[in-house]
Amino acid sequence: MTLIHVRALPLLAFSLLAACAAPQAGRNTAAPAAPSGPVEVGIVAINDFHGALEPPRQAVLVKQPDGSMLSVPAGGGAWLASAVDSIKARHANTVVVAAGDLTSASQLASSLYLDEPSVGVLNRIGVEFNAVGNHEFDRGWKELQRLQNGGCEKTGRLQPCQLEQFTGARYKYLAASTFKADGSTLFPATGLKSFGEGADKVTVGFIGLSLKSVPTLVSPTQIAGLTFGDEAEAINKAVPVLRAAGADAVVVLIHQGGKTPAGDPNGCADFAGDITPILDRLSPGVDVVVSGHTHWSYVCNYQPAGTGAPILLTSAGVYGELVTDITLKIDPASHRVVSSAAHNVIVQSEPFTSSRGDVATTDAFPPFAPRADVAAYVKRYKDASLSLVARPVGRIAGSASKADGEESGTGGSLGNLIADGQLAATRSAGAQISFTNPFGIRASLVPAADGSVTFGQLYAVQPFNNELVTMTLTGAQLRAVIEEGLDDNGPKQVLSPSAGTAFTYDMSRPSGARIVSLTLDGKPVLATGTYRVSVVNFLAEGGDGYSTFAKGTDRTRGAIDIDALEDWIKAAPVRQVPQETRTSKVK
Repeated sequence: MTLIHVRALPLLAFSLLAACAAPQAGRNTAAPAAPSGPVEVGIVAINDFHGALEPPRQAVLVKQPDGSMLSVPAGGGAWLASAVDSIKARHANTVVVAAGDLTSASQLASSLYLDEPSVGVLNRIGVEFNAVGNHEFDRGWKELQRLQNGGCEKTGRLQPCQLEQFTGARYKYLAASTFKADGSTLFPATGLKSFGEGADKVTVGFIGLSLKSVPTLVSPTQIAGLTFGDEAEAINKAVPVLRAAGADAVVVLIHQGGKTPAGDPNGCADFAGDITPILDRLSPGVDVVVSGHTHWSYVCNYQPAGTGAPILLTSAGVYGELVTDITLKIDPASHRVVSSAAHNVIVQSEPFTSSRGDVATTDAFPPFAPRADVAAYVKRYKDASLSLVARPVGRIAGSASKADGEESGTGGSLGNLIADGQLAATRSAGAQISFTNPFGIRASLVPAADGSVTFGQLYAVQPFNNELVTMTLTGAQLRAVIEEGLDDNGPKQVLSPSAGTAFTYDMSRPSGARIVSLTLDGKPVLATGTYRVSVVNFLAEGGDGYSTFAKGTDRTRGAIDIDALEDWIKAAPVRQVPQETRTSKVK
């Protein structure tokens, strides 16, 4: 018989936990039985689900021997549930975990209902621990606490519990480096799960945490009263606590990550990213790091700087398109991991048509059938939102594509279209220029055969309901804000400008000095001139590292971003998708 227990460990209770974990003397004088051998534990890991109740109409790219890329349609809550079940069936002992951003930036059928259905899907899948990601703060930390604890208290614009009494997440949010004003963590820092009995019992400890840069990624009002500490420090403090509480293995769930060349979901060639300096500062004792945030998939045996032992590092991409099957073999006698391995499983689901053509299923990877109970649950929410999702908003002349892969930091034709709509919506506030950030564009806009697009499609593109803010910036500040997306302080992001604005940049130049030219209506932008600029309030408050936007003056708040895009599309019988080059990279 296997005994499994789950409990969460607050960092403030170190000494008490250590005492509770200690065996009581005098209970049994018989010699303990010897362990029968290493105990295998399967860890099933996901990240960045983002409320993808239905297949997200995106593909996992797999590089073929001839160098071509095979596109595999993947994702969707019911298909993910089947994939998780198949992995759990291969292990006698399992735990399902996540590395953040399970909710927010979600599909309309989830977002309309405050991501309650996403929590419902993840409960049915069996997630047990989740690190808090940056997007989970999008509606504020009090709303995030409601997702954990349940209830129908209204904390924002939308009404909770519209279709069912919301009982909360059965999984535990972990937040080792996120602190409230009194110094306590917003959620527990750690958790434990044990497997087996007697001499064969093993315990796995989990540490969950957000990335330190959450304040640059979330509106300040949503995280007021919180501070975000150093990730490596939080992990290093938690490891001995877990070990003292009986953990034989330590797994970190962190919403930070890196990237490798596209096409190998199980590779780690040329790995780089903001997670590497965190890993390099970890003290010994961490066995596995499950990561996220970058929406990339990889499996690495990462060797930290110095003399530390290799760490198994994984990430399962985005939208439930992949799930990581991690196998640990733990020696209960020596209380250590004797072997570890991982493999990313592609959650092959339904074929679809993208802006680049048809994406068919393939025999190269096993397909998954949607799990019936999850499919029925998703259908309930999809049906409830159908009238809004299906509402036509206008017609466009061809697809407006969102760049992906290595080009995900550029806005493409869709970025241009959004920026044009924002400019039109804020002309009355004096706007001359508008920018949109490519990382805020969540999907391509692919019309029907007659060119029509629906509100549901627009919502998939811009699910955040941000307000437009028009401000005054100097020409020097305009140049500086574009430089902030191109500097060496984080992922590169090329702002998409509205029509009439163009710039050229050279990445071989030093960080902070990469703009070669910047023009408005064909004339150079003057450093001492003043210009009216419109962006969403997330950027206006300094989000995504664009701190110069926060210095803008004479601010006027305007329409919601998705309303501006809808109005722009329907203002023409057929809205042309701008194809001109507005941003140019010197090669």
